[in-house]
Amino acid sequence: MPLVSRLFFRTAILFLIGGIGIGLHMAMSQDHTAAPAHAHINLLGWVTMAIFGVYYALNPVKAARRLALVQYGVYTLGVLMMAPSLYLLMEGHTALEPLVGIASMITFAGVILFGVVVFTGDGKEREGVGRPLFASRPA
Repeated sequence: MPLVSRLFFRTAILFLIGGIGIGLHMAMSQDHTAAPAHAHINLLGWVTMAIFGVYYALNPVKAARRLALVQYGVYTLGVLMMAPSLYLLMEGHTALEPLVGIASMITFAGVILFGVVVFTGDGKEREGVGRPLFASRPA
């Protein structure tokens, strides 16, 4: 499995643990004020990162590009900044709102970079384009 896939999967698991931890805390305290942060951690941290990991695992040529690791770094930085600042914002620390905005923009930049990875390449991943899905290979 490509390095970037392993990084995305491992990081996704850490966010899943954090998201479940926040969910358990909310359930035990009966205080669901941080529900938006809980949702962001699970969707951006766990689900989206796992999807990125799957994409790179299925596209090793693109996973080998330096841009894939840059995308991992930018996206991860954004979510790492967003998760605690959004949690604290939801808990009433309104001074953190600008940090949540900055973290959101960094996360968005990571998504844009993923789009660049998906829509660009060196041409090697185009092998087989136009061939029917179940057609046999020429001898």
